[in-house]
Amino acid sequence: MIIGVPKEIKTSENRVALTPAGVREFVKRGHTVYIQSTAGEGSGFPDELYQDSGAKVLPSIEEVYGIAEMIIKVKEPIEKEYGLIRKDQLLFTYFHFASYQPLTEAMIESQSICLAYETVEAIDGSLPLLIPMSEVAGRMAVQEGAKYLEKPQKGRGVLLGGVPGVPPAKVMILGGGIVGTQAAKMAAGLGASVYIMDINLSRLRELADIMPANVTTLYSNEYNIRELLPNIDLVVGAVLIPGAKAPHLITRQMLSIMRPGTVLVDVAVDQGGCIETCKPTTHDDPTFIIDDVVHYCVANMPGAVPQTSTIALTNATLPFALALANKGWQQACREHPGLRKGLNIVRGKVVYQGVADAFNLPYVDVEEVL
Repeated sequence: MIIGVPKEIKTSENRVALTPAGVREFVKRGHTVYIQSTAGEGSGFPDELYQDSGAKVLPSIEEVYGIAEMIIKVKEPIEKEYGLIRKDQLLFTYFHFASYQPLTEAMIESQSICLAYETVEAIDGSLPLLIPMSEVAGRMAVQEGAKYLEKPQKGRGVLLGGVPGVPPAKVMILGGGIVGTQAAKMAAGLGASVYIMDINLSRLRELADIMPANVTTLYSNEYNIRELLPNIDLVVGAVLIPGAKAPHLITRQMLSIMRPGTVLVDVAVDQGGCIETCKPTTHDDPTFIIDDVVHYCVANMPGAVPQTSTIALTNATLPFALALANKGWQQACREHPGLRKGLNIVRGKVVYQGVADAFNLPYVDVEEVL
Protein backbone atom coordinates (compact mmCIF):
# COMPACT_ATOMS: atom_id res chain seq x y z
CA MET A 1 0.00 0.00 0.00
CA ILE A 2 1.09 3.60 -0.57
CA ILE A 3 1.12 5.51 2.74
CA GLY A 4 1.12 9.31 2.92
CA VAL A 5 2.12 11.37 5.96
CA PRO A 6 1.36 15.09 5.45
CA LYS A 7 2.69 17.87 7.63
CA GLU A 8 0.15 18.98 10.21
CA ILE A 9 -1.10 22.49 9.44
CA LYS A 10 -3.40 23.13 12.39
CA THR A 11 -2.17 26.16 14.35
CA SER A 12 0.82 25.34 16.60
CA GLU A 13 0.55 21.61 15.86
CA ASN A 14 4.07 20.18 15.90
CA ARG A 15 3.28 16.47 16.10
CA VAL A 16 3.66 14.11 13.16
CA ALA A 17 1.70 10.91 12.61
CA LEU A 18 4.65 8.55 12.13
CA THR A 19 8.16 8.36 13.56
CA PRO A 20 11.12 7.15 11.47
CA ALA A 21 10.92 3.88 13.42
CA GLY A 22 7.29 3.52 12.31
CA VAL A 23 8.27 4.16 8.69
CA ARG A 24 10.80 1.34 8.84
CA GLU A 25 8.08 -1.11 9.94
CA PHE A 26 5.97 -0.25 6.88
CA VAL A 27 8.92 -0.46 4.49
CA LYS A 28 9.99 -3.84 5.92
CA ARG A 29 6.57 -5.19 4.94
CA GLY A 30 6.81 -3.95 1.37
CA HIS A 31 4.78 -0.75 1.67
CA THR A 32 5.80 2.63 0.28
CA VAL A 33 5.79 5.65 2.58
CA TYR A 34 5.73 9.23 1.33
CA ILE A 35 6.24 11.97 3.89
CA GLN A 36 5.96 15.70 3.35
CA SER A 37 9.23 17.59 3.77
CA THR A 38 9.76 18.97 7.31
CA ALA A 39 6.69 17.10 8.63
CA GLY A 40 8.70 15.67 11.49
CA GLU A 41 10.90 18.63 12.35
CA GLY A 42 8.63 19.93 15.09
CA SER A 43 8.91 16.57 16.84
CA GLY A 44 12.66 16.39 16.44
CA PHE A 45 12.74 14.14 13.36
CA PRO A 46 14.42 15.74 10.32
CA ASP A 47 13.83 14.53 6.76
CA GLU A 48 17.14 12.66 6.74
CA LEU A 49 15.97 10.28 9.45
CA TYR A 50 12.88 9.41 7.42
CA GLN A 51 14.94 8.86 4.29
CA ASP A 52 17.34 6.63 6.22
CA SER A 53 14.30 4.59 7.32
CA GLY A 54 13.15 4.14 3.72
CA ALA A 55 10.60 6.93 3.27
CA LYS A 56 10.39 9.08 0.17
CA VAL A 57 10.18 12.82 0.92
CA LEU A 58 7.83 15.00 -1.12
CA PRO A 59 7.94 18.81 -1.06
CA SER A 60 4.21 19.60 -0.87
CA ILE A 61 1.07 18.48 0.90
CA GLU A 62 -0.73 18.27 -2.45
CA GLU A 63 1.73 15.65 -3.68
CA VAL A 64 1.36 13.56 -0.53
CA TYR A 65 -2.45 13.52 -0.75
CA GLY A 66 -2.27 13.00 -4.49
CA ILE A 67 -0.24 9.79 -4.36
CA ALA A 68 -1.33 8.09 -1.13
CA GLU A 69 -3.90 5.33 -0.76
CA MET A 70 -3.89 5.77 3.02
CA ILE A 71 -3.26 9.09 4.75
CA ILE A 72 -2.02 8.85 8.34
CA LYS A 73 -2.41 12.08 10.32
CA VAL A 74 -2.58 13.38 13.86
CA LYS A 75 -5.36 15.98 13.75
CA GLU A 76 -8.53 16.19 11.70
CA PRO A 77 -8.22 17.70 8.22
CA ILE A 78 -8.82 21.44 8.20
CA GLU A 79 -10.58 23.39 5.48
CA LYS A 80 -7.45 23.80 3.34
CA GLU A 81 -7.19 20.00 3.10
CA TYR A 82 -10.81 19.18 2.26
CA GLY A 83 -10.28 19.53 -1.48
CA LEU A 84 -7.18 17.30 -1.45
CA ILE A 85 -9.03 14.23 -0.17
CA ARG A 86 -10.05 11.78 -2.87
CA LYS A 87 -12.86 9.29 -3.25
CA ASP A 88 -11.97 5.91 -1.67
CA GLN A 89 -8.87 7.35 0.03
CA LEU A 90 -8.45 6.00 3.56
CA LEU A 91 -7.85 8.62 6.27
CA PHE A 92 -6.59 7.36 9.63
CA THR A 93 -6.47 10.17 12.20
CA TYR A 94 -8.29 11.89 15.07
CA PHE A 95 -11.55 13.30 13.68
CA HIS A 96 -13.86 14.17 16.62
CA PHE A 97 -16.68 14.56 14.09
CA ALA A 98 -19.45 15.11 16.65
CA SER A 99 -17.97 18.47 17.65
CA TYR A 100 -17.78 20.02 14.15
CA GLN A 101 -20.46 19.70 11.50
CA PRO A 102 -18.55 21.35 8.58
CA LEU A 103 -15.83 18.67 8.82
CA THR A 104 -18.46 15.93 8.91
CA GLU A 105 -20.20 17.32 5.82
CA ALA A 106 -16.90 17.75 3.96
CA MET A 107 -15.86 14.15 4.61
CA ILE A 108 -19.28 12.89 3.52
CA GLU A 109 -18.90 14.86 0.30
CA SER A 110 -15.36 13.57 -0.28
CA GLN A 111 -16.57 9.95 -0.50
CA SER A 112 -13.44 8.91 1.44
CA ILE A 113 -13.09 6.29 4.18
CA CYS A 114 -12.71 7.99 7.55
CA LEU A 115 -11.34 5.80 10.33
CA ALA A 116 -11.09 7.72 13.60
CA TYR A 117 -8.44 7.01 16.21
CA GLU A 118 -10.77 8.09 19.01
CA THR A 119 -13.41 5.40 18.43
CA VAL A 120 -11.16 2.37 17.83
CA GLU A 121 -11.72 -0.04 20.72
CA ALA A 122 -9.69 -2.77 22.43
CA ILE A 123 -11.23 -6.08 23.50
CA ASP A 124 -11.92 -4.69 26.99
CA GLY A 125 -13.79 -1.68 25.57
CA SER A 126 -10.95 0.77 26.21
CA LEU A 127 -9.82 3.27 23.57
CA PRO A 128 -6.18 2.36 22.80
CA LEU A 129 -5.54 5.17 20.32
CA LEU A 130 -7.00 7.84 22.56
CA ILE A 131 -5.19 6.68 25.71
CA PRO A 132 -1.66 7.99 24.99
CA MET A 133 -2.84 11.48 24.08
CA SER A 134 -5.29 11.44 26.98
CA GLU A 135 -2.39 10.62 29.29
CA VAL A 136 -0.44 13.57 27.94
CA ALA A 137 -3.44 15.93 28.05
CA GLY A 138 -4.39 14.92 31.59
CA ARG A 139 -0.92 15.63 32.89
CA MET A 140 -0.67 18.86 30.91
CA ALA A 141 -4.06 20.06 32.18
CA VAL A 142 -2.69 20.41 35.70
CA GLN A 143 0.63 21.81 34.48
CA GLU A 144 -1.18 24.51 32.49
CA GLY A 145 -3.79 25.06 35.19
CA ALA A 146 -1.04 25.69 37.74
CA LYS A 147 0.54 28.26 35.43
CA TYR A 148 -2.69 30.13 34.78
CA LEU A 149 -3.48 30.29 38.49
CA GLU A 150 -0.57 32.74 38.69
CA LYS A 151 -1.57 36.39 39.07
CA PRO A 152 0.28 37.63 35.93
CA GLN A 153 -1.90 35.16 33.98
CA LYS A 154 -5.06 36.65 35.58
CA GLY A 155 -5.44 33.69 37.95
CA ARG A 156 -6.13 33.76 41.68
CA GLY A 157 -2.44 33.95 42.57
CA VAL A 158 -2.50 30.57 44.27
CA LEU A 159 0.35 28.02 44.36
CA LEU A 160 -1.11 24.62 43.60
CA GLY A 161 0.67 22.78 46.40
CA GLY A 162 0.73 25.59 48.95
CA VAL A 163 3.62 25.78 51.43
CA PRO A 164 3.93 24.91 55.14
CA GLY A 165 1.43 27.07 56.99
CA VAL A 166 -0.56 27.89 53.83
CA PRO A 167 -3.22 25.51 52.50
CA PRO A 168 -2.87 24.07 48.99
CA ALA A 169 -5.16 24.85 46.08
CA LYS A 170 -8.35 22.87 45.59
CA VAL A 171 -8.73 21.05 42.28
CA MET A 172 -11.96 19.59 40.89
CA ILE A 173 -11.62 16.96 38.16
CA LEU A 174 -14.75 16.04 36.22
CA GLY A 175 -14.35 12.48 34.95
CA GLY A 176 -12.40 9.51 36.27
CA GLY A 177 -11.13 8.10 32.98
CA ILE A 178 -7.62 8.31 31.57
CA VAL A 179 -7.49 12.13 31.45
CA GLY A 180 -9.01 12.52 34.90
CA THR A 181 -6.79 9.89 36.49
CA GLN A 182 -3.61 11.40 35.06
CA ALA A 183 -4.72 14.89 36.09
CA ALA A 184 -5.46 13.68 39.61
CA LYS A 185 -2.03 12.04 39.88
CA MET A 186 -0.30 15.23 38.79
CA ALA A 187 -2.34 17.52 41.02
CA ALA A 188 -1.98 15.21 44.02
CA GLY A 189 1.75 14.87 43.40
CA LEU A 190 2.10 18.64 43.53
CA GLY A 191 0.30 18.67 46.87
CA ALA A 192 -3.13 20.02 45.90
CA SER A 193 -6.39 18.98 47.53
CA VAL A 194 -8.07 17.03 44.74
CA TYR A 195 -11.70 16.07 44.19
CA ILE A 196 -12.27 13.64 41.33
CA MET A 197 -15.87 13.09 40.23
CA ASP A 198 -17.50 10.40 38.11
CA ILE A 199 -20.89 8.69 37.69
CA ASN A 200 -19.35 5.19 37.67
CA LEU A 201 -19.25 3.91 41.24
CA SER A 202 -16.99 1.00 40.34
CA ARG A 203 -14.46 3.44 38.90
CA LEU A 204 -14.70 5.64 42.00
CA ARG A 205 -13.94 2.61 44.17
CA GLU A 206 -10.87 1.83 42.06
CA LEU A 207 -9.68 5.42 42.30
CA ALA A 208 -10.25 5.51 46.06
CA ASP A 209 -7.97 2.47 46.37
CA ILE A 210 -5.11 3.74 44.22
CA MET A 211 -5.05 7.48 44.88
CA PRO A 212 -3.14 9.15 47.74
CA ALA A 213 -4.84 10.59 50.79
CA ASN A 214 -5.16 14.10 49.32
CA VAL A 215 -7.56 12.83 46.62
CA THR A 216 -11.26 12.60 47.46
CA THR A 217 -13.68 10.71 45.20
CA LEU A 218 -17.19 12.09 44.75
CA TYR A 219 -20.23 11.02 42.77
CA SER A 220 -20.75 13.47 39.92
CA ASN A 221 -24.05 15.32 39.97
CA GLU A 222 -25.12 18.94 39.74
CA TYR A 223 -25.63 19.29 43.49
CA ASN A 224 -22.12 18.13 44.37
CA ILE A 225 -20.56 20.27 41.65
CA ARG A 226 -22.39 23.38 42.85
CA GLU A 227 -21.46 22.69 46.48
CA LEU A 228 -17.76 22.51 45.65
CA LEU A 229 -17.35 25.25 43.03
CA PRO A 230 -17.28 28.31 45.36
CA ASN A 231 -14.11 26.95 47.00
CA ILE A 232 -12.37 25.45 43.96
CA ASP A 233 -9.28 27.04 42.37
CA LEU A 234 -8.84 24.82 39.30
CA VAL A 235 -11.41 22.76 37.38
CA VAL A 236 -10.29 20.12 34.86
CA GLY A 237 -12.99 18.95 32.44
CA ALA A 238 -12.17 15.34 31.57
CA VAL A 239 -15.49 13.92 30.38
CA LEU A 240 -15.57 11.56 27.40
CA ILE A 241 -18.44 9.88 25.61
CA PRO A 242 -16.71 8.04 22.73
CA GLY A 243 -17.60 9.54 19.37
CA ALA A 244 -20.32 11.78 20.81
CA LYS A 245 -20.57 15.34 22.08
CA ALA A 246 -19.62 15.89 25.71
CA PRO A 247 -22.38 17.01 28.13
CA HIS A 248 -22.14 20.45 29.77
CA LEU A 249 -21.44 19.81 33.47
CA ILE A 250 -20.35 23.40 34.17
CA THR A 251 -22.96 25.86 32.92
CA ARG A 252 -22.64 29.57 32.20
CA GLN A 253 -24.69 30.34 35.30
CA MET A 254 -22.23 28.41 37.51
CA LEU A 255 -19.47 30.93 36.73
CA SER A 256 -21.26 33.34 39.05
CA ILE A 257 -20.56 31.16 42.10
CA MET A 258 -16.83 30.84 41.37
CA ARG A 259 -14.18 33.15 42.78
CA PRO A 260 -12.45 35.62 40.43
CA GLY A 261 -9.32 34.05 38.96
CA THR A 262 -10.59 30.49 39.10
CA VAL A 263 -9.13 28.51 36.19
CA LEU A 264 -11.09 26.12 33.96
CA VAL A 265 -9.18 23.68 31.74
CA ASP A 266 -11.52 21.83 29.38
CA VAL A 267 -9.71 18.82 27.93
CA ALA A 268 -13.04 17.70 26.41
CA VAL A 269 -13.09 20.71 24.06
CA ASP A 270 -12.28 18.36 21.13
CA GLN A 271 -15.68 16.77 21.69
CA GLY A 272 -17.58 20.01 22.18
CA GLY A 273 -16.45 20.63 25.76
CA CYS A 274 -18.01 19.79 29.12
CA ILE A 275 -17.92 23.45 30.19
CA GLU A 276 -20.63 25.47 28.47
CA THR A 277 -18.58 28.64 28.10
CA CYS A 278 -15.57 26.92 26.55
CA LYS A 279 -14.65 27.30 22.90
CA PRO A 280 -11.53 25.94 21.16
CA THR A 281 -8.38 28.01 21.58
CA THR A 282 -4.80 27.59 20.35
CA HIS A 283 -1.35 27.43 21.91
CA ASP A 284 -0.69 30.91 20.49
CA ASP A 285 -3.76 32.36 22.26
CA PRO A 286 -4.74 29.73 24.84
CA THR A 287 -7.04 31.54 27.26
CA PHE A 288 -9.96 33.91 27.52
CA ILE A 289 -11.87 35.32 30.49
CA ILE A 290 -15.60 35.27 31.12
CA ASP A 291 -17.01 36.68 34.38
CA ASP A 292 -13.45 36.88 35.80
CA VAL A 293 -12.98 33.12 35.30
CA VAL A 294 -9.97 32.05 33.21
CA HIS A 295 -10.76 29.51 30.47
CA TYR A 296 -7.99 27.37 28.94
CA CYS A 297 -9.44 25.38 26.02
CA VAL A 298 -6.60 24.41 23.69
CA ALA A 299 -7.94 21.71 21.38
CA ASN A 300 -4.57 20.06 20.73
CA MET A 301 -2.84 20.23 24.08
CA PRO A 302 -0.37 17.37 23.38
CA GLY A 303 0.91 19.38 20.40
CA ALA A 304 2.90 21.49 22.88
CA VAL A 305 5.08 18.49 23.76
CA PRO A 306 5.38 16.97 20.29
CA GLN A 307 8.35 14.69 20.78
CA THR A 308 6.74 12.89 23.70
CA SER A 309 3.34 12.89 21.99
CA THR A 310 4.53 11.70 18.57
CA ILE A 311 6.43 8.73 19.97
CA ALA A 312 3.53 7.79 22.27
CA LEU A 313 1.01 8.08 19.44
CA THR A 314 3.03 6.00 16.96
CA ASN A 315 3.51 3.30 19.60
CA ALA A 316 -0.26 3.00 19.82
CA THR A 317 -1.38 3.48 16.21
CA LEU A 318 1.30 1.44 14.42
CA PRO A 319 -0.18 -2.06 14.90
CA PHE A 320 -3.56 -0.87 13.59
CA ALA A 321 -2.04 1.08 10.69
CA LEU A 322 0.02 -1.97 9.67
CA ALA A 323 -3.10 -4.15 9.72
CA LEU A 324 -4.88 -1.66 7.45
CA ALA A 325 -1.94 -1.57 5.06
CA ASN A 326 -1.33 -5.31 5.03
CA LYS A 327 -4.94 -6.41 4.60
CA GLY A 328 -6.79 -3.39 3.23
CA TRP A 329 -9.31 -1.51 5.34
CA GLN A 330 -12.27 -3.78 4.64
CA GLN A 331 -10.57 -7.06 5.50
CA ALA A 332 -8.79 -5.56 8.51
CA CYS A 333 -12.08 -4.20 9.86
CA ARG A 334 -13.89 -7.49 9.24
CA GLU A 335 -11.27 -9.37 11.24
CA HIS A 336 -10.89 -6.83 14.06
CA PRO A 337 -14.18 -5.69 15.67
CA GLY A 338 -12.41 -2.94 17.60
CA LEU A 339 -10.85 -1.48 14.46
CA ARG A 340 -14.24 -1.68 12.77
CA LYS A 341 -15.61 0.67 15.44
CA GLY A 342 -13.13 3.25 14.19
CA LEU A 343 -15.06 3.59 10.94
CA ASN A 344 -17.11 6.81 11.16
CA ILE A 345 -17.84 7.80 7.55
CA VAL A 346 -17.48 5.48 4.56
CA ARG A 347 -18.06 6.66 0.99
CA GLY A 348 -20.56 9.30 2.05
CA LYS A 349 -22.38 7.17 4.62
CA VAL A 350 -22.28 7.85 8.37
CA VAL A 351 -21.60 4.50 10.03
CA TYR A 352 -21.01 5.68 13.60
CA GLN A 353 -24.14 6.26 15.67
CA GLY A 354 -22.75 9.11 17.80
CA VAL A 355 -21.89 11.16 14.70
CA ALA A 356 -25.29 10.55 13.11
CA ASP A 357 -27.06 11.54 16.33
CA ALA A 358 -24.99 14.73 16.76
CA PHE A 359 -26.26 16.20 13.48
CA ASN A 360 -29.48 14.24 12.85
CA LEU A 361 -27.91 12.48 9.87
CA PRO A 362 -29.00 9.12 8.45
CA TYR A 363 -27.18 6.24 10.11
CA VAL A 364 -26.00 3.19 8.14
CA ASP A 365 -24.92 -0.01 9.87
CA VAL A 366 -21.20 -0.52 9.34
CA GLU A 367 -21.78 -4.09 8.16
CA GLU A 368 -23.40 -2.69 5.02
CA VAL A 369 -20.13 -1.09 3.89
CA LEU A 370 -17.99 -4.13 4.68
